[in-house]
Amino acid sequence: MKQLLSLAAVAFALTMGLPAAAHAAGAEADCAAKSAEKKLAGAAKASFEKKCIADAGGAPSAACAKSAADKKLAGAAKTSHIKKCMADEKAAAAPAAAAPAAKPAAAASAKK
Repeated sequence: MKQLLSLAAVAFALTMGLPAAAHAAGAEADCAAKSAEKKLAGAAKASFEKKCIADAGGAPSAACAKSAADKKLAGAAKTSHIKKCMADEKAAAAPAAAAPAAKPAAAASAKK
């Protein structure tokens, strides 16, 4: 059923000339197909599809979307702002993820 709805959304987006919506709907359909191949269900399926869509760049974070709305951006300016915001968030998250792994090494060298 979800695949049928996704396909309908893609067809509608293409008719309306909205390539970004088509990409997002396409990512949803691809991720749904991948979760079906892996035979996921329930929370595991929802989590997998959410991460898959996010990795595909299908949906901007709430903070980035709100920031663009607060600045009253539209069109290419909004797209550019959200893309930069998402890249900044990803860059900020990468050092935070690597930091806990670096702390034990730093503590071990401090004890020597």
